[in-house]
Formats: sequence, C-alpha cells, structure tokens
Amino acid sequence: MSSWSIPQDIYSTRSSAFFMDIYQASLKYHKKLKGKIEIVSKAKIKTRADLSLAYTPGVAQPCREIAADHQAAYDYTIKGNAVAVVTDGSAILGLGNLGALAALPVMEGKALLFKEFAGIDAFPICLDTQEPRELTRCIRNLAPSFGGINLEDIAAPRCFIVENSLKDLGIPVFHDDQHGTAVVLYAAVSNAAKVVRKEMRTLKVVISGAGAAGTSVAKILAPYVRDVLVIDRGGILHDGRENLNEFKMELAKLTNKDQQDGQLNDAIEGADVFIGVSAPGLLKPQMIKSMAKNPIVFALANPVPEIMPKDAMKAGAAVVATGRSDFPNQVNNVLAFPGIFRGALDARAPQITEAMKMAAAKALADCVKIPTKDKILPDPLDKKVVQVIAAAVKKAAK
Repeated sequence: MSSWSIPQDIYSTRSSAFFMDIYQASLKYHKKLKGKIEIVSKAKIKTRADLSLAYTPGVAQPCREIAADHQAAYDYTIKGNAVAVVTDGSAILGLGNLGALAALPVMEGKALLFKEFAGIDAFPICLDTQEPRELTRCIRNLAPSFGGINLEDIAAPRCFIVENSLKDLGIPVFHDDQHGTAVVLYAAVSNAAKVVRKEMRTLKVVISGAGAAGTSVAKILAPYVRDVLVIDRGGILHDGRENLNEFKMELAKLTNKDQQDGQLNDAIEGADVFIGVSAPGLLKPQMIKSMAKNPIVFALANPVPEIMPKDAMKAGAAVVATGRSDFPNQVNNVLAFPGIFRGALDARAPQITEAMKMAAAKALADCVKIPTKDKILPDPLDKKVVQVIAAAVKKAAK
C-alpha cells in the first residue's frame, strides 16, 4: 500500500456515520435548491421609461462613455463588484480531477460565500480545458466583465503557470487554494506560537504536501521562521534531488537550509510545527512524540486529516487544527478570500501583492486578541473578520 493511500482504519464509526449523513443531506439540499445562487435585478422594469433607461435607447450612452474610457465601466456597470470564480475541475477539494462540470457545485458554493460574507457578486465559470495556454486565453477573453479573478481547484503545477501568465491582466488574479490557505496558515501559526510561548523566528516547520497549498504556505512562512522543510511523495525537497519540476526546485532552494534528505519521519524530528496539506493518515503518533516540546499540529487534509485530533493530542500535541468544522481551530479559507477581494476591489488594485497578502494575514491573526489552544483563529462565520481584512488590504494596496 502506498504511504499516500487512505488507511482503512482511519475512518471511525462516528466519522463514517457523520460523512454518510452529511453527504446524503447535501444531495437533498442541492437537489431542492437546483443551484445555490441566482441573479437578482437591482432595477425594476415597470414602465416604458424604465425599459428605455435600462436598455435601448438609453443604454447606448454608458456604452459610449466606456468605449472612450475603460475605467468608466466601474461607474456604470457591475464590473467593480464582480469576481469570476474560475476552475478547470482538475483538483476538486480532496476528490481530484473530476472535470469542469463536476466542479460546478463547489464554484457555486464559492460564489455564495463571496456574496454572503463580502457582498461581492461572483460567477461560477467552469472551463472545459486543462491546457494552461488555453485556460489563460479563456480567462483573458472573459476578464473585461470582471473586477477580479478567483482561480479555484486547478491542480499544480498548472495553477502556477496560469496565475503567473495573468499577472499583467490589470485586475486582481488570486488562486485561493494557494494564497488564501497561506494567509490563514500564517495567522494560525503566529497565534499558535503565542499559545506555546515560542517566537516565530525560532520555529522549525514541516509541511507535508508540495502542491498549490504547500508551496504557497512555505513561501509565506519561510522569511519569518527558522526553517521550513517541505515533503512530497519522493521525500524532503532539496536542491540535490533529481527530476524536480521548476516550481519544486524553486521551493527546494527557498527552504531546507541544511539541505536535509529523507522522508517525513526524518524531517519531523525536532520540528515545532507540522502542517499537513496532503493525505489522510500520514502523521503517526510516534512522529509527534519525536517533535520539539509543545508541538503544533495542523492536519488539514479533507475530509480525513493526516491524524485525528484526539490522537494528535494523546501523542503530545499542544495545539491542533484541522480543516473540519466539527473540531476546534478550523483552518478555513473563508476567513481570508472575501476580505482580500473586498479590499482589492475597493482599492481598484491592479493585482494582489505580497504586501496585501501579508496585511491580510496579520489582520486575521490580530482578530484573536488572546489565543488559546482551542482558539487560534476567529470563527469562520464571524463576518466582522471580512471588514478588518478588507481595511488592511485596501490600506496596503494604496
């Protein structure tokens, strides 16, 4: 059995029942709604005058104004509050490559969260191609309608290629699986370090998973901690490893200061923080026991984490977080992306910079004034967080 497959005993009776119940309930929920979002008219058409203003002939004048000055679209159309949620369906949640159409429920859900938390009108767009140049071309062609692009569930390394190719688009392009995760993880690590009374700069961090999330988390943490080691299926990334693609080689040069070789059990010895963005059951209790005093364990694989929280705590973890809502310390990107886009749109930022992401991360951490082992992040349903992050991002953008 591959070390990255799901151990059969990882599912407790309680977990199996929970998932069976939630999955069946979700099917009924989606079938009843037939889509979680809809378009609602701001304008009412009751008279011929209304029709003349909203459509022909009156609509011709805003068209002329926008043709003369493209920035006028922000005054006369939805553009300034519209985000495209774009996917190719190649990395849907933890389900893998299910294709564009199967991604639609997730993209609808993301659009719903944009509206509910930040008042942003978001549109799910599932592109039936997984060729990077074609994806880039499609996104460029649809960009005029939007004030921002949220890339979603696009597998690595394709997601890096597409995002890098769109940096000159003139509107924010943000791959949430990368940067939203990184922002929330920075805040979580910062506050967890306070709980265990350690300085960020002294932390050795081990990241299991070198895909979109793992790469971005490593990049945001590396300048602020003692060292970061990243592990993929082949072991610890270092610049002497063969057959690394350009993105993993870049990561290998940025991390692993001593160029350590080996597997997860080698990397984690003496580590202060484990961050799992990989696969169920990878982290064993004996690995936690080999970590530094008061270890921090973020087991974020979904729906089944790298280790269950009770097992992590039994093995000696001082702070534990997962990606699930049924355990304390849920690491959820909804804490980041609504506020980041709200701030970027309000600032009319041409892109989301590293400074804007770091401003969001620090603002999120500051939302918890006194972190505890069971509360290192705000509640994902706390909509005040959006306002705080939006203000910080807008200020950084200016």
